[in-house]
Amino acid sequence: MTVEANIPAIITPDKFSMLDAVREWAARRAEPIVISVGAVVIGLGLFCLFILAVGKSPVMLFQLMYTGGFGSWFSLQNSLSRAAPLLLTALCVALPARLGLVIIGGEGAVVLGGVAAAAAALPIVGILPPLVVFAAMGIAAMTAGGAWIGLAGFLRHKRGVNETISSLLLAYIAIALMNQFVEGLLRDPASLNKPSTRPLPPDYMLGNIPGMDVHLGLVIGIVACLCTWILIEATSYGFAARIAGGNVRAAQIQGLPVGRLIVGFTAIAGAFAGLAGMIEVAAVQGSANASLAAGYGYTGILVAFLARHDPLAIIPVAILLGGIDASGGLIQRRMGLPDATVLVMQGTLFVVILFCETFYGRFKMFNPDLWKRTA
Repeated sequence: MTVEANIPAIITPDKFSMLDAVREWAARRAEPIVISVGAVVIGLGLFCLFILAVGKSPVMLFQLMYTGGFGSWFSLQNSLSRAAPLLLTALCVALPARLGLVIIGGEGAVVLGGVAAAAAALPIVGILPPLVVFAAMGIAAMTAGGAWIGLAGFLRHKRGVNETISSLLLAYIAIALMNQFVEGLLRDPASLNKPSTRPLPPDYMLGNIPGMDVHLGLVIGIVACLCTWILIEATSYGFAARIAGGNVRAAQIQGLPVGRLIVGFTAIAGAFAGLAGMIEVAAVQGSANASLAAGYGYTGILVAFLARHDPLAIIPVAILLGGIDASGGLIQRRMGLPDATVLVMQGTLFVVILFCETFYGRFKMFNPDLWKRTA
């Protein structure tokens, strides 16, 4: 009798192990989606209360957001162009996050990357071919941005300085340096009302994607996201970073070079943000000026957190945020609201998303470990 009673217990685990594995996989994958979507819904709900408080219609606001961002081929192309720098500045946040670092000073790398790109182009424009000039601008921008954010990683590793505070303070210093160069050493004498560097000739501007009125910076940003995903998921360097991000002490015991990982990942992240500055100069502005400090570095923080620091998820989230940003002018004209209304919405979403971070791992339906513990 004992043998017969034990026979089902030996067979049934094999039958149900695959089902249990599927349930666990689905539960773990569903948690970030459900919590992120819930955070967005709650944030938009709070923003609707703000719109009602100022006497405007939330329904009309969202209709204008869709129309201004995605309602026509022209608005969609505008959204894609605005998404290009967001892809790169979001990577500036997402890449160090794999090590447990919170970098919020990508704006500094953007402006310094733009200035470095303009400075590298000025002596060789008209002498060397455009492709060589673009390469020089990209290398200069990535070097400047990588060194600036890498400095925050170096301070964290060597002196234990909080990287969130240091990167933010470095961003303010970078903006001051940008103003100093643009209004001084690199200033074009012909730029009277708005100080800027000498503009690039049309032949040396970054072109558009064939068949679209969207500059090639979008392609560069998407390729950067794909390369980052490969770096994190398919290389030993990325695997070591994930281990260090989960438990620094365990990584040190295993002999992993945690210090080099911190400095290296922050430098790569800064290089991406610096490349965003180069794209703004070579594809949009045509010169380095105060418009480089357009807030792309700060919006990239929201993009990265909404995407849960996943390089592939950053692509659709950046396009969404680019569309919302593109609709700001239409909202201002049609509803009489200030252009900063979009910034208020982004800030509300960011606060709610940070608050909802505390809910991860607390719901039994998404946590198979709690299922096993209960059993």
